[in-house]
Amino acid sequence: MRNILVASTLIVTLTACLSDTPTISSSHAATTGTPAPSMVTPNRYGLPDFGDLVEQVGPAVVNISVVQEQQQAGMDNPLANDPFYDFLRRFGVPMPPGMPGQPGGAPRISRGIGSGFIVSADGYVLTNAHVVGEDGADVTVRLIDKREFKAKVVGTDRRTDIAVLKIEASNLPTVKIGDADRARVGEWVVAMGSPFGFDNTVTAGIISAKARRLPDENYVPFIQTDVAINPGNSGGPLFNLGGEVIGINSQIYSRSGGFMGISFAIPIDVAMNIKDQLVTHGRVQRGRLGIAIQGVDKELAQSFGLPDARGALIASVEPGSAADKAGLRPGDVVLGVEGNRVGDSADLPRIIGEKRPGTRIRLDVWRDGKSREVIATLDELTPEPAAVAGAPRGENTGGKLGLNARALTGQEAAQLGVAGGLVVEGSTGPAARAGLQRGDVILALNNQPVTTVEQFRQLLDRAGKRFAVLIQRGDARIFVPVRLD
Repeated sequence: MRNILVASTLIVTLTACLSDTPTISSSHAATTGTPAPSMVTPNRYGLPDFGDLVEQVGPAVVNISVVQEQQQAGMDNPLANDPFYDFLRRFGVPMPPGMPGQPGGAPRISRGIGSGFIVSADGYVLTNAHVVGEDGADVTVRLIDKREFKAKVVGTDRRTDIAVLKIEASNLPTVKIGDADRARVGEWVVAMGSPFGFDNTVTAGIISAKARRLPDENYVPFIQTDVAINPGNSGGPLFNLGGEVIGINSQIYSRSGGFMGISFAIPIDVAMNIKDQLVTHGRVQRGRLGIAIQGVDKELAQSFGLPDARGALIASVEPGSAADKAGLRPGDVVLGVEGNRVGDSADLPRIIGEKRPGTRIRLDVWRDGKSREVIATLDELTPEPAAVAGAPRGENTGGKLGLNARALTGQEAAQLGVAGGLVVEGSTGPAARAGLQRGDVILALNNQPVTTVEQFRQLLDRAGKRFAVLIQRGDARIFVPVRLD
């Protein structure tokens, strides 16, 4: 589970995997007409009866179990905090494997559970990316009839927390895809999943709000509900009363890590767009303008002569970017994109990100006290390397450095626009002290290009006690000095 501290008291918890350690094309066009008739009728007491709905949709909801081998970090060793060992570390005395800062500790098996649902009869399953976990995990899908299938991870998108799985089966039961835009605040919704490992659990509630923005979440306008969602529910479907999926349960607000009446679901249209891209292209493509933005409050609106406080204020423009080529400049306020109103600055990254690179777009921009139209052709947002089943695992690049890394696959190198490099999967000791972290891509050591782990080891042996590695982190390339003494 992933926790985010909010207002110093609330925690946003990814409700995905209940861990044993602390802690192609689908039918989404079917909703263009009127909503599906309700499957819920009042019982003899005048209350909603969800029995018929559950009987129809239940077979397409699945349980997902994940088993992953993780390298011990060393802090679980009972001697980790022993002052004597700390004294030895400070004076460079070799430490046994498994101690803090030492690679080579015994691997630990981590197990987790989550939920998902079948979107095509030939075996495509949707769930959350955080349910699937990291590369190399063994994923098993279990149906309501107790059949189990080893699943292939087609791909994941961490920015929206969506993962697509594929199981080898046919004539499977599928869900109906609904229209999240037509859902109304106050209407009944039903969730199905495996909270705490209890398969096929059904909970009900109402939609509390729509288009919620959460911290560090720029690409998802969440559906907020009061449906009981707990660890293990993540990746499960959120149904309307017509038995159509309108969202994927993903996060909760909680002080305790359990349900407290506020849950969040990813709208199904966002999830299906990601699914189609992962299945068709193997990765997600997003448009990019190349600007830094900030919100517009009442005082800023008055200073710029805006009639109301809305839009995205451009704070800076990246040279050579799509925005620069279109003539956008700091101080412009983006009020709309292709007729879509930008009410809040958080709306703009999502609207731009939904469009494909190379798309020409029309921007409604406020400049010098009046509105004007600007045409821009979008660049591509640097993609995250797609998590694919069977991806190579990292290996120790040299005991004295404390770095675990693997070579980029050809697909990853092409996505990043590099000839090759090493993906950092873990760091301890000198590597961690230098600031190398998971996800960094090492391109060179002392200006010597690196493409394989063995080549990196050879360069490391000749590098001495101090050297510099060139890494790519996100869109930036930086040199990181490393000291082994």
